[in-house]
Amino acid sequence: MLVDNLKTNLADLYALYIKAQNYHWNVEGPDFAQYHKFLGDLYESIGDEIDVVAELIRTMDEYAPGSFSRFSELTSIEDERSIRKSLEMFTILNMDNEKVLTNLRSTYEVAEQDKQYGISNQIQDIITAHEKHAWMLRSFLK
Repeated sequence: MLVDNLKTNLADLYALYIKAQNYHWNVEGPDFAQYHKFLGDLYESIGDEIDVVAELIRTMDEYAPGSFSRFSELTSIEDERSIRKSLEMFTILNMDNEKVLTNLRSTYEVAEQDKQYGISNQIQDIITAHEKHAWMLRSFLK
């Protein structure tokens, strides 16, 4: 069901948002300024996407989940409980971003099958943004 996919997307994005913001606050090292800026831009971009997905859920006359407990039930992204070295941060974000992309692509397919083209178009925009995030994250790891 499309709305269930969207709820999973919302939880995934929120989990990735929190992790990126945590890393933004706590990143260290010789490339601090570059990493800090990238992570800040990343979590701000994801924050905008969270609002888009929540509003897509509401357009389907459903309520958007909005609690940590509900998000943790819906997402496969693990909570970060450690302070990591910068390269570990980027490795984890890259893996988590791939999970987000997998779920977004699934939502896109369901929306297309359901002829919900407005939703599929907005999800496609988010996919495009996360494909760019993936490229940048991979580049930090080379």
